[in-house]
Amino acid sequence: GKHWTVNEVRALIRIWSDKSIQQQLEGTVRNKRIFEQVAARLQKFGIDRDWKQCRTKYKNLKHEYKSVKSAQDSGSARKSMKFFKELDAILGHSTMEQASKSHN
Repeated sequence: GKHWTVNEVRALIRIWSDKSIQQQLEGTVRNKRIFEQVAARLQKFGIDRDWKQCRTKYKNLKHEYKSVKSAQDSGSARKSMKFFKELDAILGHSTMEQASKSHN
């Protein structure tokens, strides 16, 4: 797919940081409809992405965030990523519950 620009990722994160979007995403696995909403909101910013691109980017960002976060937790804080602060603001509060789930 077409490479995401910094502005596009920022816009995606801004939408994602919306509490109602977060609650919907946390509550479901079948999230096509949510990402259709996200894509529609991006369109308002003049960003042309379909729901699949949004979902893929969301998953990639989340995955990257988690690997950076666990690297930091294990003491190797050299690993970093763009938008870590923004993602930490969204995901930081829920990583504790998720961490305990994924260890089982």
